[in-house]
Amino acid sequence: MTTMRLQRALARAGVASRRAAEGLIRAGRVRVNGKVAELGSSVDPARDTVTVDGRRVRAGPTVWIALHKPLGYVVSRRDPERRPTVFELVPAVPGLTYVGRLDVMTTGLLLLTTDGDGANLLTHPRHQVERSYRVLVHGRTPDQIRRALAAPVVIEGRPVALREARVRPGDGGRTDLHLVLQEGRYRIVRRLCEQLGLKVERLTRLSHGPVRLGRLPSGRWRYLSTTELAALRALRA
Repeated sequence: MTTMRLQRALARAGVASRRAAEGLIRAGRVRVNGKVAELGSSVDPARDTVTVDGRRVRAGPTVWIALHKPLGYVVSRRDPERRPTVFELVPAVPGLTYVGRLDVMTTGLLLLTTDGDGANLLTHPRHQVERSYRVLVHGRTPDQIRRALAAPVVIEGRPVALREARVRPGDGGRTDLHLVLQEGRYRIVRRLCEQLGLKVERLTRLSHGPVRLGRLPSGRWRYLSTTELAALRALRA
């Protein structure tokens, strides 16, 4: 059984935005299994009968999208500074939400979905789903970085769940890092680099769980393949 907030179910079905859906619920226009709904209630769209003004609401399709987020795009529906958002680059699918954030200066793989349980699976700390990144840095030599990474890096009293780190010399005195983390704390890669005394010049997410960025061009998107969807289902087992 997959339960979610009623306003979220309405948004996912394309009835209205979450905020507008809350207004419908407050106005008494929404019923669940024949009873007038209350704000804050949860439903299982596959089992419960939801109506708005007497018309039945049916759940929309489950959609998974991989986007190559470009530099300068905000991971948000709207930005008060009027910067471009990632939702301008993908189809207008009702209920589509992002799976973990990337900051405005980070590029690479961003997953978006209408599958709330799947999004939670990929982002909740207890699941320890891997994310990989390529980071171009300067400030210390490769040998210094290797020595620093030989010990756990602690941020906010907790070691960073760093599963793998490859350190290679780059051009112009820079260093090329390939990091695999089993966590997704806010700006964790940038904070890790800052802790090591490194300046980040470029940061790209290469993979999230079983999904890889591959050769997807910047600013372009694709639906997940059947193989990737099967791998996501396997994570739930």
